[in-house]
Amino acid sequence: MKRKEKAERIQNMLEELYPEIPIPLDHDTPFQLLIAVLMSAQTTDMKVNQVTPELFKQGPTPEKMASLEVAHIQSMIREVGLAPTKAKNIKRLSELLLERHDGEIPNTFEELEDLPGVGHKTAGVVLAQAFGIPAFPIDTHIHRLAARWGLSNGRNVEQTEKDLKAVFPKNAWNDLHLQIIFFGREYCPARYHDLSQCPICSWAATKKRMAEEARMNRKKKSK
Repeated sequence: MKRKEKAERIQNMLEELYPEIPIPLDHDTPFQLLIAVLMSAQTTDMKVNQVTPELFKQGPTPEKMASLEVAHIQSMIREVGLAPTKAKNIKRLSELLLERHDGEIPNTFEELEDLPGVGHKTAGVVLAQAFGIPAFPIDTHIHRLAARWGLSNGRNVEQTEKDLKAVFPKNAWNDLHLQIIFFGREYCPARYHDLSQCPICSWAATKKRMAEEARMNRKKKSK
């Protein structure tokens, strides 16, 4: 089966499984979304959603957030991974939004990625979810599944993004980003996954990939 044919079948399955696509991170404004996505690195969405209510109560806007001390921001997000670094980035990012963008969130990759703590994936999520601009942010779930499904060689996230953009229609990128994440969490875990029983891997994965995953699972279980 060619990649585009496989991608079309996968897209149809994901649309049936996830016709409604909730945004995982709680927020009321593009600024709050940016902060929440920044904090989600190496941390679960659930944990981020636990700490943002108080953070956004005290720093709902770039102006209010910039007025807070780094130590105070850190104290509110201390349960989040890499809290000291993220607290510094949140304060400096807020200051730069005021200095460079009149407190508004920019809507280009270049301007977003020029902010501290904002990488390509974070910028893509903000563009997709806050502005509806087509992007295909690649997280660990999507990177892993794209390789399992034979849609990408899986060498790096940059290549995975290019490969997925080539096989899926542009108007579906933003939905697929979330649908694949939800599918990965529900059906397609990283460890001890039986590809032969997965709703998509069972037919999309190559025989070579299924053999590799089975071998890795045996090694993990033997440790």
